[in-house]
Amino acid sequence: MSPTTTTILVSSLATGTIITASSHHWLMAWIGLEMNTLAIIPMISKQHHPRATEAATKYFLTQAAASALILFSSTVNAWQNGTWDIINLTNPTANMMLTMALAMKLGLAPMHFWLPEVLQGSTMKTAMIVVTWQKLAPMALIYQTSNNLSTPTLLTMGMISTMLGGWAGLNQTQTRKIMAYSSIAHLGWMATITTIMPNILLLNLILYLLMTTSMFFALVLLNSKNIKDIATSWTTSPTTSTMTMLILLSLGGLPPLTGFMPKWLILEELTTQNLTTAATIMAMSALLSLFFYLRLSYTSTITLSPNTTTTKHKWRFKQTTNTALLTLTLPMSVLMLPMTPMLT
Repeated sequence: MSPTTTTILVSSLATGTIITASSHHWLMAWIGLEMNTLAIIPMISKQHHPRATEAATKYFLTQAAASALILFSSTVNAWQNGTWDIINLTNPTANMMLTMALAMKLGLAPMHFWLPEVLQGSTMKTAMIVVTWQKLAPMALIYQTSNNLSTPTLLTMGMISTMLGGWAGLNQTQTRKIMAYSSIAHLGWMATITTIMPNILLLNLILYLLMTTSMFFALVLLNSKNIKDIATSWTTSPTTSTMTMLILLSLGGLPPLTGFMPKWLILEELTTQNLTTAATIMAMSALLSLFFYLRLSYTSTITLSPNTTTTKHKWRFKQTTNTALLTLTLPMSVLMLPMTPMLT
C-alpha cells in the first residue's frame, strides 16, 4: 500500500473516531462510525489473500449492521421524544437496541463471533488497530449514554464475555486469536462497571490500550504468530522476551503489575454495590484468562526451545523494527500500580 493511501486511510480512521467522540447529535456520531468502518476495510484486505478478504467482509457486515441498529435506535428515540441529542436517549426500547448495537461494535459476547476471525485474517499491525483504536468510538458513545443504558443487560454481557474470553482462549495456539479473546474478556470487565462507575471504565480502557498495544508491539518485534514462534523468541531477543512475559502477566492481572489495578477497583465497586455474586463470577473467570497468559509466559521465557522441542524453526534474521514505542509503553503497562490511590 502506497504511503499516500496509508496516510488517507489513517487520517480517515482518526477523523471518524474524533467526530463520534465529540458529537452531540446522533447523525454525526453515526457518520463518524461509518467513516471509521470504511477506512479500516482496505487496511484489513490489503494482503490480497482469501482469508484477508473474508475477514474484511465479516468486519464490514457486522459493523454495518451495528451502525444501522444505532441509527434505528436513535430514530426511535427521536420519534418518541423529539430530540436527537445523545445524552437524551430515554426511550427504553431505544436504550436496549443501542446497548446491543454497541456490544456488537465492540465484540462483547454473545455478539463476539466476528472478532477472532477478523484478527486472524489481518496482519499483526492491523489487528492491533482493530482491538485498540477501533474500540474508542463505541466506548465514547457508551460513556456518554452510561446513565441511560440497561444495567442488568451490561452486567450479564460483561460476565458472559469474561467467562467466554477465558474459556475460548484456553484452546488457541494463534497469538492473534489469543489476543482477540483477551480483548473480549477485558471488554467484559469494562461493560460490567459502565453503569456503576464510568470513571473506572475510562481508567480500565486506558490501561487496556496501553497493555494491548505493548503486547502487539512485542509480537511484531518477535514475529510471533503462534505459540511455537513465541517458544523461539528467547534466542531472538532475551530482553524483549522478558518484557513480553511482564506484559502478559500484567494483562492477566497479577498484583504487582498495572493490570491488577482495574480488576481491583472493579471488584471493590461491585462488592460495595452488593453485587457479590457478579464480583465472584468475574474474579473466577479472570483465572481462566490468567491460565493462558501464564502458558504464553512460560513458553516465552522459561522454556528454552532448542532443548525442549524437536521441530524445525524458521530462520531468524536481524530485526530492524523500531523499539521506541515498546520502550515507552512497557513501563506504563507494568509499573503503574503505585499510582492507584492518586487515580481513585
